[in-house]
Amino acid sequence: MDTTDIIREARAKGLTLATAESCTAGMITAALTDVAGSSAVVDRGYVTYSNRAKQEMLGVEQATLEAVGAVSEEVATEMAEGAQTRADVDIAVAVTGIAGPGGSEHKPEGRVCFALARRNQPTHVETVDFGPLGRDGVRTATRDHALTLIWQSLTADPLG
Repeated sequence: MDTTDIIREARAKGLTLATAESCTAGMITAALTDVAGSSAVVDRGYVTYSNRAKQEMLGVEQATLEAVGAVSEEVATEMAEGAQTRADVDIAVAVTGIAGPGGSEHKPEGRVCFALARRNQPTHVETVDFGPLGRDGVRTATRDHALTLIWQSLTADPLG
């Protein structure tokens, strides 16, 4: 699977996509839009690096950020659902994590929370600990995993 496959599959099923990215700062959207014809599928990408951007652009709740922090499954879920609703697309993927360097005992470098919201389906959420791969390594692994989640969503339901 590569981004050409994702665009081809989404287009064949008439599905549209959006992204909500924190630690990748647009890398997922860039990978998708590297494919000719992606404009038929990719509606927009939100780069919400700051908490303020997450709130203003995606509707992430201040209370959620205060309770669990930006790197959490709860915030990833609010990001994905906010992107899906606000862009009015079929599928939205969201990522928020610690690319490094740094992190903490509770939120180590390489921890990334993912969420995928799809119209009329429950939001899928998961956390992956990539480990201390270095900033570029974590960001690349995050991009690739998010693309895999989109692919799995597109191919899991043969009716689209």
